[in-house]
Amino acid sequence: MKPRPAFPGEYRNAFQIDRDRIIHSSAFRRLQNKTQVFLSGEYDFYRTRLTHSIEVAQIGRSICGWLTQQSEVLGEDCFIDADLVECACLSHDLGHPPFGHTGERTLHRLMQPYGGFEGNAQTLRLLTQTLFNEGRDGMNPTRALLDGILKYKTLHVEAGGAPNHYLYDDQECWLDFTLGGQAFPPELIPGKMRNGFKSIECQIMDWADDTAYSLNDIADGIHAGFITTTSLENWAAKQQLNADQAEHVDFLCKAIREKRVEGRLNREIGKYIRATKLVPEASFLSAMTKRHQYRLEIDPAMKAQSKLNKKISLDIVFLSPQLQQLDYKADVILTKMFEVLRDRYIEPNGSKLHLMPATQEQEIEKAPDAATRARLVCDWVASMTDAFAFRTYRRLFDANFGSITDFV
Repeated sequence: MKPRPAFPGEYRNAFQIDRDRIIHSSAFRRLQNKTQVFLSGEYDFYRTRLTHSIEVAQIGRSICGWLTQQSEVLGEDCFIDADLVECACLSHDLGHPPFGHTGERTLHRLMQPYGGFEGNAQTLRLLTQTLFNEGRDGMNPTRALLDGILKYKTLHVEAGGAPNHYLYDDQECWLDFTLGGQAFPPELIPGKMRNGFKSIECQIMDWADDTAYSLNDIADGIHAGFITTTSLENWAAKQQLNADQAEHVDFLCKAIREKRVEGRLNREIGKYIRATKLVPEASFLSAMTKRHQYRLEIDPAMKAQSKLNKKISLDIVFLSPQLQQLDYKADVILTKMFEVLRDRYIEPNGSKLHLMPATQEQEIEKAPDAATRARLVCDWVASMTDAFAFRTYRRLFDANFGSITDFV
């Protein structure tokens, strides 16, 4: 990591600089055309990865304000930096590929021989190596920002074939930098235990993310006509719900009947924010940074409600035939496209066709091995928006699509 130059008259702190660099990046702009629940462009009011990230950032800042106002454990010289939390929230989904979690699963499968693919690991790669792509230095992020976005700290080689929740093996140096060179204690074994070790800013980002998508996925599912009073009641009849869960289903049905979905669910966001409090906690990094001196404690009732909302969305929306058909199509598109690029660039078959932009081709040609070439190809595919992936697929495989005047 290079020291940042100090500019005379700089009016921003380090975290505000991080935030501004993210907002002005092409990776952040591309989130406007990447799937959150429904394929981007299906309708004009559903959330995309971009609007989701903005909502997460707002919730994250609000949690900071709530904790600062309520906390009795923060000393006069200690506070939760809202700029840092906002920055982590805005950047947390930068590494997501087209077609949401389906795209992530597909790229993980295709990249298994070359080190796997994981959205959080790809975010780290963007921040440290590929964002702005000038000398492969990324955006030169602060250590605190990396600590704020690293939800997972297990390497791919340590993950035991897990389908997600890992970092790429060559990112160990960034993990070491984030931890200040401190080794994990023996009890933090790779996997769930180690991934559960997070800075307070990362914990806030994670809960803000949970808040946004557990509530907003419900709202989008209702607006799309998947979640109705009938579908909810039918779903509930097949579950073994406790009294609190049944009451929440009744709350959703009432909001639908009264056509007050947005207002009611938006008010729920405030409950999720106020469900948090800080608890002092010591760890092997506590002496080095205050970021690891606190744990975010969340009201169990709100955590349970968040989990229930996710299950409703999964069962009624994500597992519906309509979305499963789109998931299948997304998997086919990315698989066929990747196979063509693999045969041309990763495991070359002698073809000299120019299928990728010149700058990427030149970098691939200099790569020392197949794994490095695969990662560079994957960078390009993962950066695609939904619409660009569709166009690229059709240009490659649809005889009736495309012309020599198309922009690449």
